[in-house]
Amino acid sequence: MLDAAHVPALRSALDRAGFTVDAVYALLGDDAHRALGRNQTVPALRATRGGGDLATLVRLFALQVPVDRSRADAALPGLVDALAAAGMVVASGGEVRALVDIRPYGDEDHDWWIICDPTSGLDGRQSPMDPSYVLGISEASSSLAQLTVREPVGRALDLGTGCGVQAMHLAQHAREVVATDVNPRALAMARLTAALNDADVDVRDGSLFDPVAGETFDLIATNPPFVISPPGSQVLVYRDSGMPGDSVVRHLVENAETHLNDGGWCQILANWAHHDDVDWQADLGQWLDGRPLDAWILQRELVDPAAYVEMWLADAGLATSPDYTQRYDAWLDWFASERIEAIGFGWLSLRKTSATPVHRLEEWTGEIAQPVGPAVAAWGRRIDQLRGTSDDDLLGRTFRQAVDLVQETRGAAGADDPESIVVRLQHGVRRTRQVDTVEAGLVGASDGDLTSAQILDALASLLDRDPAELRQRYAGSVRELVEEGFLV
Repeated sequence: MLDAAHVPALRSALDRAGFTVDAVYALLGDDAHRALGRNQTVPALRATRGGGDLATLVRLFALQVPVDRSRADAALPGLVDALAAAGMVVASGGEVRALVDIRPYGDEDHDWWIICDPTSGLDGRQSPMDPSYVLGISEASSSLAQLTVREPVGRALDLGTGCGVQAMHLAQHAREVVATDVNPRALAMARLTAALNDADVDVRDGSLFDPVAGETFDLIATNPPFVISPPGSQVLVYRDSGMPGDSVVRHLVENAETHLNDGGWCQILANWAHHDDVDWQADLGQWLDGRPLDAWILQRELVDPAAYVEMWLADAGLATSPDYTQRYDAWLDWFASERIEAIGFGWLSLRKTSATPVHRLEEWTGEIAQPVGPAVAAWGRRIDQLRGTSDDDLLGRTFRQAVDLVQETRGAAGADDPESIVVRLQHGVRRTRQVDTVEAGLVGASDGDLTSAQILDALASLLDRDPAELRQRYAGSVRELVEEGFLV
């Protein structure tokens, strides 16, 4: 990778060209940008024919086409030879071709550049990928970035950093960031990513928690090599751990407490196996048994073995390889031998606690309004408020409706009573809950002035019900409404 002496010049060139997410989008337009998302470059090539430094950088890095040396020199003044010496481009015959991707990336408040390997499979060009391939910005990395709690912390760990995407996010709200990986190529790219963005990241070589033995953190974010595959079938370092089944994720769960400060979060993007006749929640619950960890685990998707194998063989560029059928068959044989009937995709948010842990394991294939990180942090605060609270104490508190709560009713037009009443959240996990008349009245009257007990007593009077009976019956409803975020 590029030596430190040339990094400021590269940063200046990219900045001068306006090489940002928004500028690239504006240059390409909607249609070309969507086509590029499908790995089709022709519309983007047409949009960048006019010249200019920004167009040159897009063609060179994102579209992976050679550009004239004169255009490369104009966009990257004094840098082409240095980039060639660093193995980042090839310059020959009056043309320059990129060997890596310098990709604009950012969030609502920041613009960054990420160093990674070129996108695989552009325009249908499929070939087996190098085992050391360094993935760029992906759906998985974006999901983890949206999942991660974004509150100020002292120390943060990006475990399995790859090209450094999570480290860049963590550097915005952590005083100290450590990033680890086992892939030497990824380590080099992560270091250059950090240097190019003038971010202070301690990048270390090593597997899983080995590089941080004896150290603790306030936040751990990890997109580990979670693909569930037969032992010894490692294809790509970024996704295949070489460990059997879902044991890499289990290892992270079982060792998280050792590396978390009290109240610290460990958030993991993961796959896990569904075994014949075994409830997945009970299976993952065993990973948590006896550990001082609150846990909110969300299963977002369930995939059958055949679809799973097809997806990951295609991801590795092996869909047209001569041994495709053999690989496919062997993988399914191993699934059958392990009694794996399906694979779950989802998110694990673990928080170290000194109290009795709370575990919430659920399937949620419904809508998510990103980012979900604030909802994770809010869930942690709510269970702290609920933990150890008696029903009487709970009903003696005041609550407000969540700011994003809406109520929907269904029934015949003009009818006195609706057939159903549903409350719905609009942010984070967009939960819905069908409520009865009492719960609807309770939620509707919760504005922070009256306690839940006072509201229930008033409803009892209106409905000619016994107040004591109503309190006893609906205390559990209040608890659920609070834990799920309908009341705060």
